[in-house]
Amino acid sequence: MKNIKITLALLVLISTSSCDEFLSEIPDNRTQIDTPEKISELLVTAYPNRTYMVIAETMSDNVFDSQMQDSNIDNRQSFNWEMQTQFGIDTEADFWNASYEAIAAANQALLAIEELGSPASLNPQKGEALFARAYSHFMLVQLWSNRYNPATAATDLGIPYVTKPEGALLQQYKRNTVKEVFDFIEQDITEGMKYVTNDYKEPKYHFNIDAAKAFASRFYLIKGDWNKVLEYSEALGSKPTTIRDYVAFNAATSAQKPLEYSKVEQPANLLVDYPNSIARRGYVNRYYLSANREDEILGSETNIFGKSWLIFTSSFYENNVLIPKFYEYFKYTNVTAGIGEPYTGTVLLSNDEFFLNRIEAHVMNNQIAEATEELEYFLGSRTSGYNPATDHLTEQDIVDFYPVIADEFTPFYALTPVQTSYIKAIAEARRREFIHEGMRWFDIKRFNLVIEHDTYEFGQVVRNNVLVKDDKRRALQIPQRASDNGIEKNPR
Repeated sequence: MKNIKITLALLVLISTSSCDEFLSEIPDNRTQIDTPEKISELLVTAYPNRTYMVIAETMSDNVFDSQMQDSNIDNRQSFNWEMQTQFGIDTEADFWNASYEAIAAANQALLAIEELGSPASLNPQKGEALFARAYSHFMLVQLWSNRYNPATAATDLGIPYVTKPEGALLQQYKRNTVKEVFDFIEQDITEGMKYVTNDYKEPKYHFNIDAAKAFASRFYLIKGDWNKVLEYSEALGSKPTTIRDYVAFNAATSAQKPLEYSKVEQPANLLVDYPNSIARRGYVNRYYLSANREDEILGSETNIFGKSWLIFTSSFYENNVLIPKFYEYFKYTNVTAGIGEPYTGTVLLSNDEFFLNRIEAHVMNNQIAEATEELEYFLGSRTSGYNPATDHLTEQDIVDFYPVIADEFTPFYALTPVQTSYIKAIAEARRREFIHEGMRWFDIKRFNLVIEHDTYEFGQVVRNNVLVKDDKRRALQIPQRASDNGIEKNPR
């Protein structure tokens, strides 16, 4: 534990001391990034020092009204898909700002590499900077724009894609279209893939080769390029041993589980970060996974093998339940006064997501036999008492267990009835796998799923809020300070 805390403290000190100070300086007064060592240090800050997970999770159908009166944060506006007016940790404005700060660091690193003559020795730094820039822009466009649809992407409002360091303290930016943003991201992925490496002391704090491929698979899944997803995930195979081992995870003590989930030694984890966040304390929020609704996601009746899930809640607070995924490191700035900043271990990319992306690409390429084999393996690894000798899945099993409901899943591309059942199975697996981590929101958005949020008072529903298909609220409203600085707002 002591060694872990020391490692985290050093990581946090590097992350927080460079980006904020760098961005607050007048451009001409900034520290000169003129050596390979300085470029590498700067790239530590090219990852957002905030997280989207609390925001995205609260908007999803994983969250219910527990009627709890005391909350760590006020997440009512996110629960109701309203413009969030709060500032501070785990808010929309904070993630927006942190993402553009990370982009600024990546751009400054790329400029410094160019000014040093772009030697081959700096190719690893170049690859990391390109992927870090692409990642932050991708998460921003996923949250603040309409879902990707090639039929409308050329006119849909995207987000500003920034490719150069800021030349002024209050730089004016205009929004690129969604198509332009996706084109820029693809350019950065294609170029960055030439240079990424595993040659780091701690590779999983950086865009290493596997993390880069996993991110590329996420991007191309959204874009609908199934062959690219399969290309990048080829090394996983049909039965990867590097997905999360829930038997081992469940065997850990309650105190150890959060560390086990996000540690870099965990084979499933590909990219790990420690942003300034209180995500671990989220269960003390009114809108969370509640005990009276957890069976909708984790009940044995949702298991195609008719058995219990290995993924289960292990702690609770009042009517909220928690899967202990988040380890919080509290860095004291004044020990006597008990003042400091919380940093939370988060898994940004994993083999679990990577493998599900691969299965989905098989489905969309009509490779149903391959998808069936891989889906059985994945679901079996999350099922208590799964027996590979007897617990087999067939196409008919999946079609029967995940029946097609008219107009339920409506991505921008067509689905056959069989594909719809398989996509539903994969989406439910992804929903369960990433509870608390916000991934469900992105499936709700890309599949245009209709969801409802009920608000209760004294056990009675006082507000039924429905997020209908193509609801404009699916794109977050631009933060107030950004719109005040000239960024066009989303229509409402």
